[in-house]
Amino acid sequence: MLDSEELERYARHIVLREVGGPGQTKLKGARVLVVGAGGLGAPTLLYLAAAGVGTLGIVDDDDVSLSNLQRQIIFATADIGRPKVERAAHAVGGLNPLVNVETHRVRLGAANAIDLISKYDIVADGSDNFATRYLVSDACYFARKPLVTAAVGTFDGTLTSIRAHETRADGARNPTYRCLFPEPPPAGTVPACAEAGILGALPGVLGSLMALEVIREIVGFGEGLVGRLLMVDARSMRFETLSYEWDPANPLSGHAPTIKDLSVHK
Repeated sequence: MLDSEELERYARHIVLREVGGPGQTKLKGARVLVVGAGGLGAPTLLYLAAAGVGTLGIVDDDDVSLSNLQRQIIFATADIGRPKVERAAHAVGGLNPLVNVETHRVRLGAANAIDLISKYDIVADGSDNFATRYLVSDACYFARKPLVTAAVGTFDGTLTSIRAHETRADGARNPTYRCLFPEPPPAGTVPACAEAGILGALPGVLGSLMALEVIREIVGFGEGLVGRLLMVDARSMRFETLSYEWDPANPLSGHAPTIKDLSVHK
């Protein structure tokens, strides 16, 4: 149930036919794990908090640095040198004290990923490296949890939703992250943000879209991004969507899977 304060706080949601009181109640009861409190995680956390998601988990083992502030809008200059999860939780609490925040100042790895992810209803992955993205997507498959995952480059970004543990209404299997990207690019071929740079507002766009997709997944309206990849080009301000299908040869859920657990992630 929503009390009088919540009815006023979320009034602009409640008047939406697609959300309403039932949808807002779903948001209140939801547990969302946000992987990474950086450029993508920052707006995702703020918008999910503003939307009234009941519990937000934040996993990040990094501290705030001066160079983060160009795009990681959840932090302030005074936060430099402090743990990101601590300062992100503080910002979320300042925006919406009704949200329960659970902080995990750890590096996500094969040993802890499934245990951590299993505690939540849905995962929003805003990590900044391929190794973590593959780890999170594999862990979500084994934990049977939906995943919303985004990535950004210098002037471009992508977003998709993964429900690889489920089948479609017609009985076809949903694709995995590995159906979309079978293998990570060779080491050294994609420069890190510190080397290549990144347009500061771009993660804000993708992080906001990630929050929107998480909200749609929780409430259950519109056409989700399962089997669809949203691509954003900030140079031409172009948004495009491509469709992708389950690959029977994928190593996770294909006809002859070779990945049976997270031991492939060192």
